[in-house]
Amino acid sequence: MSAVLPVVPSAGARDIEFSSSDFERVRSMIHAKAGIDLNPGKQNMVYSRLSRRLRERGYTEFRTYLDSLNAASEAEWQEFINCLTTNLTSFYREAHHFPLLADFLRTRRGAPTRIWCSAASTGEEPYTIAMTVADTLGGKGGVTIDASDIDTNVLETAATGAYAAETVANLDAPRLQRYFLKGAGSNLGRVRVKPELRAMINFRCFNLLASQWRMEPYDVIFCRNVMIYFDRPTQRRILERMHACMKPGGLLFVGHSENFTEHKDLFTLTGKTLYHRVGA
Repeated sequence: MSAVLPVVPSAGARDIEFSSSDFERVRSMIHAKAGIDLNPGKQNMVYSRLSRRLRERGYTEFRTYLDSLNAASEAEWQEFINCLTTNLTSFYREAHHFPLLADFLRTRRGAPTRIWCSAASTGEEPYTIAMTVADTLGGKGGVTIDASDIDTNVLETAATGAYAAETVANLDAPRLQRYFLKGAGSNLGRVRVKPELRAMINFRCFNLLASQWRMEPYDVIFCRNVMIYFDRPTQRRILERMHACMKPGGLLFVGHSENFTEHKDLFTLTGKTLYHRVGA
């Protein structure tokens, strides 16, 4: 589901009117639209992120902007969501997961395998999955990788696959050479994933709160550091839907601070933040 937030001006220095009732409305609206459960202490974050959008649209108070959303287009609702989602990611984040994925792929060598990265952010996670597939199978190997996110801005970055060079500083030289192109001229100091790696991933916008999940069953789902933004009823609803769209014995990779052992009827913990789907 960006890490460094701008300095937030004190309430007295704010140029856009923002009341406690405005904040509660934002909390209610983002929960209804995206399932995000904003902590009551996030007033400054909400002001910092949304006020930029209000200035772009010419609003001087949150109340009138929030009122306008009742009749707003889906595009404006998407901007609202984009402002309030958090995107913290990196290549090979929580690296212990990828050898486990490689082991699973080896057991299925030659068999069609479907993987879903359900919070693609700016692309580092799905590209890491693709590199793991290529390293393990010597290519795509019958694997389909779908990558989705609710934030259209980060998806655009992901689909482009271009990053600052420091983003890949933790990767070894052979992997860099195999999967990335170095920028030159005006792109000096940047890298781009090679076309063959980009071609392994299908990117799309998707809201985990969507009423309909029309998708073929997956063998593996990555849903890491996403559920922490949802309340427990929303977590349960999403886990039920993930269970329904996974094959028996499928793998669910979650984040280091997420624990779903109370949902043993759906998933059983079999490794460090690794769950297997329960049931036939």
